[in-house]
Amino acid sequence: MGAWPSISNVIFALILCSGIGYFVMNMRRLIALIKMGRPVGEVSDKKQRWTNVGRIAFGQSKMVRRPVSGVMHLIVYLGFIIINIEVLEIIIDGLFGTHRVFKSLGPIYGGLIGVFEVLAVLVFLAVVVFWLRRNVIRLKRFLSPEMKGWPKTDANLILYFEMVLMALFLMMNATDLSFQQMNSGNWVSASIYSAIVDWPPQTMHLVERICWWAHIVGILIFLNYLYYSKHLHILLAFPNVYFGRVTPAGAFENLTSVKEQVALMMDPSADPYAAPAEESVVEKFGASDVTDLTQVQLLNAMTCTECGRCTSECPANQTGKLLSPRKIMMDTRDRLVALGNEKASGGGESSSKQLLDGYISREELWACTTCNACVEACPVSIDPVSIIMSMRQYLVMEQSAAPAELNTTMTNIENNAAPWPFNQQDRANWMNE
Repeated sequence: MGAWPSISNVIFALILCSGIGYFVMNMRRLIALIKMGRPVGEVSDKKQRWTNVGRIAFGQSKMVRRPVSGVMHLIVYLGFIIINIEVLEIIIDGLFGTHRVFKSLGPIYGGLIGVFEVLAVLVFLAVVVFWLRRNVIRLKRFLSPEMKGWPKTDANLILYFEMVLMALFLMMNATDLSFQQMNSGNWVSASIYSAIVDWPPQTMHLVERICWWAHIVGILIFLNYLYYSKHLHILLAFPNVYFGRVTPAGAFENLTSVKEQVALMMDPSADPYAAPAEESVVEKFGASDVTDLTQVQLLNAMTCTECGRCTSECPANQTGKLLSPRKIMMDTRDRLVALGNEKASGGGESSSKQLLDGYISREELWACTTCNACVEACPVSIDPVSIIMSMRQYLVMEQSAAPAELNTTMTNIENNAAPWPFNQQDRANWMNE
């Protein structure tokens, strides 16, 4: 170890600070986007929510319902978490000029690195299978119209990233002569080393250094790419599951303003002709744009993994309807990001293209049966139905733009207290027929 700090230590520190700094900036942008929605206030059932985080987010309980993809995802999930413990050693080595600072742990260190290497191989193989499913087998849920263009490219880029990072980790270990001479923990890299054992030491050291630098820089690039990728769910899945629905799936929330009006109508002492307070603001019914949605709904949109399980379970989609719950979430996210970029550039909310009609069509909204199959299928507790119902609410209560069949039904309920066009006094006439 030479004089500290060396040029390489300074360069490493600059790269590390730049990578972390840009990541923090992106996270602030993400939080600002989610805060564009309406606050939801204090949540209840915190014990149940933490249980869900442990079972669904950490335990991957909903993911493994489809065993093949579920088990492979579990391997990638655990592999990335465990292998990246090695990053701590890389950071210390890079900042202070040491080399494998934790090797003094002896057999414990060797055992850990050995486990990391096995996991790296398993992750690499699982990612190859994921790539084959998307690009060779071409599963139907990856071929939907919303998955063309950038979504497909993004999914493949992530897979390439993961394969390269795992390969760099194994090659870094295989070309580290001091590590190979320890003969402890090189459970996989020893085989690679035996194939390149004739390389000159200088070449071996050069390749080790290249892999070392490429591995840490690749991790920082991957970290900052998350903000622009569907893999943002790596970070958001946990808060999204926490804020997920814990009430029955079929229970819809009542509008506060409507409840207040009903309570006023039921209060015999209230003055029906009283003017509203001057400072009162008329609440907008439902949602026509992302700013009308709640922060939890926007968190849902930013968490979407684009896996397509929701769409593959949707009965409307399966019967040829235009609706795709995955597209609903992707469109909501795209509109939110576009609006955030407009505001950041000083454009405010001047865009003529809003979420309703601009991104999501009315045909899509009315195709939903509200069966909640998509909510049940989502591995990270995303709720597309809540967004669909908020937008339907706007169409019905703000624009009176429900389909003719629904308008007829609602008129009958209003006039006859039943969905059929018969007077209440005539209901029992069928018994005399």
